[in-house]
Amino acid sequence: MPGGRLTQQERRQIALGLADGLAYAEIARGLGRPTSTITREVLRNGGPAGYKPDIAQLSTERRAQRRKAASPKGRRAAERTDGRDPEAVREFEEVFSGIFMGQGLPRMTARTLASLYATDSGSMTAQELVSHLQVSPASVSKAVAYLEGQGLIGRVRDERRRERYVVDEGDIWYRSMIASAQGTTTLAGAARHGVSSLGPGTPAAVRLENIARFLDFVSEAITRAAEQARDVLHTKP
Repeated sequence: MPGGRLTQQERRQIALGLADGLAYAEIARGLGRPTSTITREVLRNGGPAGYKPDIAQLSTERRAQRRKAASPKGRRAAERTDGRDPEAVREFEEVFSGIFMGQGLPRMTARTLASLYATDSGSMTAQELVSHLQVSPASVSKAVAYLEGQGLIGRVRDERRRERYVVDEGDIWYRSMIASAQGTTTLAGAARHGVSSLGPGTPAAVRLENIARFLDFVSEAITRAAEQARDVLHTKP
C-alpha cells in the first residue's frame, strides 16, 4: 500500500518497467507510489541496468534485520552530534552506495565511499569507518586500499598524527576523470594495434578501427570537460 514498504510483487513490476524503458515517474504512477520512492529503490539496488527485484527484496529484509539488531527494543538510536536525522543520513548513504555499486564498485567499497561523502569534514579514520559501518578492520582496510588505488580517496595525517582517509583532497575527482580518459586512450591504441595485426580492410580490422576512433573521441571529450569544469570542485556555497 502507498506509504508502506514495497512488496516483492511491486519490485518485480519495477523491474518490468525498467526493462520496458519507462521513466521512474511512469513506474511510480502505475504502482500508486511517489516517484522518490521508486528512485531511491532503484538507485540503492544496482541502478536501472543492475536492478534485480529478488535481490532488492532480500537486501531490504537484511537491512531491516540489521537495524533491529542494532536498536534493541526499548532503546533509541544514538543521536548524531551534528543534529542530522540518523535515518535520513543512513538512507542517503544506502542510495549513494547503491549508485557506486551500479558503476562496478564492490559493496563494502561503495559503502565506505558513501560514508566519507556524508561527513562534513570529508574524512574519517580507519577506526571511525569500522565503528560507523559495523564491519571488521580488515574489511575497511581492503576497501580503502581499493579506493586509493583508483584515486578516489586520499590519505592525510591530522593534528594527532592519525591517518585519515579523505574525499575532499584537492583534485581527486579531476585526477580520477583524467585517469579514466588515459585508460580509454590506451584501449584505443590497443584496438589500432589489432588493425595492423588483422590486416587493414578486413571486417575485424574495420570494426577495431571504428572502436578506436570512438574511444579517441570519448577520451578527448572527457579530458576537455574535466579541464573546463575543474574549478567547480572548489566552488564555495
